[in-house]
Amino acid sequence: MSGISLAVVGGGASAVCLIDALAQTQSPSGSITVFEPSPNLWRGRAYQVDTDTIKVNAPPEDMSVRVGDLDHLRRWLDARQRVVEFDSADPVSGACFPPRTVYGEYLEQSAYSALGELRRNGWRVDLVGAAVTSARCTDERIHLSTSNGSDSAFDYVVLCVGGDGPKDAYGLSGAPGFIADPYPMSHSLRGIGPREDVAVVGSGLTAVDTVLALAAQGHQGRISLLSRRGVLPGVRQRPLHFEPRHLTKERMRALARTGRELPLAEFARIVAAELRDAGSDPEAVHAEITDLGREAPGERLRRQFAAVDSADPGLRILQNAVPDIGPDVWPQLPEKDRAELLRSHYRTIMSLCCPMPPASAAVLLELVDSGQLHIRSGLRKVAERGGGGFELLTADEPPVTADTVVNAVNASEGRVPVGALPLVTSLTRAGAASLHPHGGLRLARATSRLADAQGRHDPRLYGLGTIGAGSLFFTFGVPSLVDRAEDIVAAILRDAGDRHPTRSADALLPA
Repeated sequence: MSGISLAVVGGGASAVCLIDALAQTQSPSGSITVFEPSPNLWRGRAYQVDTDTIKVNAPPEDMSVRVGDLDHLRRWLDARQRVVEFDSADPVSGACFPPRTVYGEYLEQSAYSALGELRRNGWRVDLVGAAVTSARCTDERIHLSTSNGSDSAFDYVVLCVGGDGPKDAYGLSGAPGFIADPYPMSHSLRGIGPREDVAVVGSGLTAVDTVLALAAQGHQGRISLLSRRGVLPGVRQRPLHFEPRHLTKERMRALARTGRELPLAEFARIVAAELRDAGSDPEAVHAEITDLGREAPGERLRRQFAAVDSADPGLRILQNAVPDIGPDVWPQLPEKDRAELLRSHYRTIMSLCCPMPPASAAVLLELVDSGQLHIRSGLRKVAERGGGGFELLTADEPPVTADTVVNAVNASEGRVPVGALPLVTSLTRAGAASLHPHGGLRLARATSRLADAQGRHDPRLYGLGTIGAGSLFFTFGVPSLVDRAEDIVAAILRDAGDRHPTRSADALLPA
């Protein structure tokens, strides 16, 4: 077959964004092969077939996989609602938050629609249910070996390997009553007795989903939500439209093209100017990030829930700016500033930029007020008890006992999922890629090409999603995936046009 050959390693949400971006171009025909060993093709870990209780945490405009079309998901939801009646409206804010399982259906249909479009345009499409275990780079092509013993060569390879599952931070794997990964919750939680005491370890969105799923199945026993810092996701405020004047992609990319460092203090002044022009108080937003330890987790949740209808746009500006310009700003910051942000404020910034729907916060507060849910920080140790069950030790309060422990902690800081380690190791040993000190692989900012330790990159190798978290800071939100997917497709088609000018280089996407 003539045309380029493209391998996509991984078949989750990032792969869907990439394939859809490719299908929207007028590129010359070629071949695309998607490698995904899990049964959750296109859905990934978080969007499996599951209970309708757990919802996505962003409105449809922030979850569309289509480049330049923020209404793509909303139109799909409207069409689906005419066939299958359901209500995604948040009763507190009125915003739409579809169930995660419904969003997984959207990912599936978007992927197959895009692949169908590619086929109609002359592309060959192959789906391979095997893991890629190693890569070998020659002068001409990238050779991929798989777990089923096959070896294939491609012109371009994009790593869309996703994130890891929860890490077993307390060494409880195999213990009776320990649930290592709560997804899908309709399966993992159904064996919990209705009156058992349950401890949910972690305080992020997965932990919130777990509590909501337990409440929905009528759980009557005590639920304890425990973590080291007690950083719950923020509460998403009612949508408020605004147009940035200072924190724009164009300005940040123009700064990046200068090649100079952008000290954090200088960037903070740009943020403050944006906030002031929008009528917000920069000091209040700064305090929301830095004063975390001054409030108990439940008090912070209650205060943020009370501010759902706040007219102050400050947090909304932050929530839009981090995924929108974070990948452009992050590589410009001096290393000492990046290290300090990761050490002191990463979890807080993520909690504010990935907030929970208001209705989810309302359920948590109802459970707290009824005395069924207890939220505690300072978790130090989780151990099995003699005779069954678990004991959880915190810094300042009496131990918590539980019959079941649900593991909802964040994924490993390494950000290279266990299943992708053999492939990543083969690339780093060959010098085709290098590990980033803050996690994942080094990526070039503008193209998402894999880079070695000296910053040199191969125009045939790319990374999309969490694999580039150390290089680009915020990589897992759908808007970021869509932006990076557009960049990758443009870079691949431009390189293909440069190498083979007869392959219609005038059809390429703009940079």
